Amino acid sequence: MTGDFLTHALLGLLPVCCFLAALMYLDSYKLVPIRWVIATIVLGCGMAVASYPLNAASLDRLDIEFIAYTRYVAPFIEEALKALIVIVLIRQNRIGFLVDAAIMGFAVGAGFAILENMYYLQVLPDMQLGTWIVRGFGTAIMHGGATAIFAIIAHTMIGQYPKHSSAALIPAYVVATITHSVFNHFFLTPVLNTLVVLVCLPLLLIIVFDRSEKSVSDWLGMGFDADTELLELINSGELSSSKVGLYLHSLKEKFDGPVVADLLCYLRLHTELAIRAKGLLMMRESGFESKTGEETRAKLEELRFLEKSIGATGKLAIKPFMQMSQKDLWQFYMLSN
Repeated sequence: MTGDFLTHALLGLLPVCCFLAALMYLDSYKLVPIRWVIATIVLGCGMAVASYPLNAASLDRLDIEFIAYTRYVAPFIEEALKALIVIVLIRQNRIGFLVDAAIMGFAVGAGFAILENMYYLQVLPDMQLGTWIVRGFGTAIMHGGATAIFAIIAHTMIGQYPKHSSAALIPAYVVATITHSVFNHFFLTPVLNTLVVLVCLPLLLIIVFDRSEKSVSDWLGMGFDADTELLELINSGELSSSKVGLYLHSLKEKFDGPVVADLLCYLRLHTELAIRAKGLLMMRESGFESKTGEETRAKLEELRFLEKSIGATGKLAIKPFMQMSQKDLWQFYMLSN
């Protein structure tokens, strides 16, 4: 009995963990720290716990068979819960590229699947070996894949429509829910269903990783050049005659002199840190171990102090000369970890 339990546990839990480890290994820039992944898995487990009373209450209220419920209701609830974690990560600028969207999204789904399979191990220990193969290689991977798809689409749509970010989440949620629902229909046999997941999901993620690697490379090249040019301009003493200098001079009519000085300091420090973050990524991609030093942490603290000093209005005023996309906001979180 103990041997069967161990076999079932390995089949139920190991495949999704190995898949997630493979995704992290393929991330050549090492965009996602391992502790973030572990924390995200724990949050995914928490959402699995939260889904149980919600599903139980919904099933009691609805006059619907259990099989129909798993096909048409449960996917909406479970994908919404998992999506909440991804949305928070995006809002906090913890996701900058498609690669980390895929990894963090899959980690959420992996946590959900791990807790769900642990629950079934306890309440249904006598399930057949074939069922655990389907649950481990099919259902668990599906949970991770559906949330990874949500994260990828949500990240892409928010990047394209930043002013309508809430509405941009809807297509991602619909696609993730449909993916979950289609899997639960078992149009094919459970084994074939599992094989489809194991074939299609890696292909999708390979395409995503390839596109993201190119995106990171392009961003590093163009962003590094732009940041370096701006920093050289600030340090050369010729800023006053440049467009940036003329713009800052015009702000004297709207802000006190000390605030304008803080704006310039903020711009310089922001640019220095942006260059440093891109340099760290380049080192990681080349195989060098890179960590944030004390000097960088001190500069980050100074940047936070200046943010409070200039206020929201000051940040808005200086925004035309700063890179403030998701990728650029994300890089400062990378430096602080």
